[in-house]
Amino acid sequence: MTKTAVYPGSFDPVTYGHLDIAKRATNIFDHLIIAVTSNQSKKTLFSIKERVAMIKTVTKQMPKVEVQSFDGLLVEFVKAHKAKVIIRGLRAVSDFEYELQMALMNRKLESAVDTVFLMPAEPYTYLSSSVVKEIMSKGGNAAQFLPPFVEQKLRQKFSLTKK
Repeated sequence: MTKTAVYPGSFDPVTYGHLDIAKRATNIFDHLIIAVTSNQSKKTLFSIKERVAMIKTVTKQMPKVEVQSFDGLLVEFVKAHKAKVIIRGLRAVSDFEYELQMALMNRKLESAVDTVFLMPAEPYTYLSSSVVKEIMSKGGNAAQFLPPFVEQKLRQKFSLTKK
């Protein structure tokens, strides 16, 4: 039986930190669905279609990874894909309180779904999409945090918004 996990997020944009978590998850699970959400509480720079396309491009060498978008309750998406596990990355203690709350709520909504927390490699513990966007919006170099394809897309996006 295939063990499937779902790694949800806005991934706006996907960073090396996200990819590190995905790689760690594929060492544990047979199949990983990266579930890109249209989280209404976040103002995203990239459309959901653009984010899915970027993640598909940078994960094409990861055969256990599938990328999909979703809207709605995460536990419903997880159940619909016959998964039992949600993957969440923890960078710092500050992430834990929010993530624990979400994990407990998801368990309350669907007791058969568990959350597994993974920590990224040390170089990515401070990394977030928001920080990367801030660096790039100010003309900084964020190449060390992003796959080249994603960095190029981010540069294009910021050159369009400055015009």
